Amino acid sequence: MRKAKEIILSQAQRQEMERLANGRRAEVRVAERARIVVLAAAGRRNDEIAAALGIDRRKAGRWRDRYAASGLAGIVKDRPRGGRRPRKREKLAPLIIKKTTQERPPNATHWSTRTLAKEVGASHAMVQRVWAAAGLKPHRVKSFKVSKDPHFTEKLLDVVGLYLNPPEHALVLCADEKSQIQALDRTQPGLPLKKGRCGTMTHDYKRNGTTTLFAALELAEGKLIGTCMNRHRHQEWLKFLKRIDRETPKELDLHLIVDNYRTHKHETVKAWLKRHPRFHLHFTPTSSSWLNLIERWFRELTQKRIRRGAFASVAELIAAIRSYIDAHNADPKSFTWTAKAEDIMAKVERARAVLIKCQTE
Repeated sequence: MRKAKEIILSQAQRQEMERLANGRRAEVRVAERARIVVLAAAGRRNDEIAAALGIDRRKAGRWRDRYAASGLAGIVKDRPRGGRRPRKREKLAPLIIKKTTQERPPNATHWSTRTLAKEVGASHAMVQRVWAAAGLKPHRVKSFKVSKDPHFTEKLLDVVGLYLNPPEHALVLCADEKSQIQALDRTQPGLPLKKGRCGTMTHDYKRNGTTTLFAALELAEGKLIGTCMNRHRHQEWLKFLKRIDRETPKELDLHLIVDNYRTHKHETVKAWLKRHPRFHLHFTPTSSSWLNLIERWFRELTQKRIRRGAFASVAELIAAIRSYIDAHNADPKSFTWTAKAEDIMAKVERARAVLIKCQTE
């Protein structure tokens, strides 16, 4: 009589098998194999294991033997399966990749699995497998912008230099305005978050006006100076500069990192800056708002306080923004810049080279 192989587990091995058998993250087939091993280690016969798990006796014996021969790897990793070579896919794969990357379908911006399958005479499942193997995702797109600023290098070195080597006896502030923040109110109340269901909100909304947030993030400690105004002209920018002047120590120079918005360079603003020599403005290159760390703080404000909020009036929106700023300043945290200027320049040069190549082809 053929006797099933004996399975003996150490304490650590038993804990691992029970984790796989009962864990929610394990694959279903792996969890089933782990249950077979646990029952086998408990001295159960293959027919008893099959009856307990509702499987075939031969299946129980197969995975018992596989664990006895190869251990954990024997039940986690599947052996290569047989079958004929996908000759048609191998033949059509170069054509599918070429059309996906170099051509566009008529009356569309990108291929779908079905439109490309019809074009090359294949099934949509075959196109999907070729895309997966080649890492192609034509349904997805990322936005980018390479700066054409003729003084890009000088401005980059200036701003990154302030981040990595801030001057002594001075404050570095990242300043900008977040304009057109909308006070949106939902037309119906959403359902609350509960087990098995995410929170909900209506897709439509009512507009109740807008406000503009002027903010300056102090780099060393992370404190924020901010105020909301109705508009974002040079007059409002000048009011904000005066507020920064009032709320910072008079004995320190102020280095402000700002973008190239025309209100920042207005003649009235320039005249005021000449009368206040402790202010030094450092402009980021055009199309390079990512260099200004205040944009990172704006993103947190949007994600954590504004996007899911409901505001019946502009006053409610402003109160919410002020409350968020107060909470931030009660426990201020700054952002640490780690990218070196030479690494950024190398990446920008590679992007420019690719763009030039695409334009010449």
